[in-house]
Amino acid sequence: MENGEGLISINPNIRFGKPCVAGTRIAVQDILEWLASGMPYEDIIKDFPELNKEKIQAALAFAARREKMIKIVVA
Repeated sequence: MENGEGLISINPNIRFGKPCVAGTRIAVQDILEWLASGMPYEDIIKDFPELNKEKIQAALAFAARREKMIKIVVA
């Protein structure tokens, strides 16, 4: 899935409504932090076998779309 549709879900009863990989409690934020710290895909998948490259890329795509919607107002 190019845009990760259906791979990211938001449920107010899971992780306080943070966007998560569907069917898990792994938040998009968690994945972003792991990648930002330099953790390679392979290590993330080894530590969290419920993830795969497609799900990690879906988290990145979700974050990119969300960032595109943010409007910064300079006062």
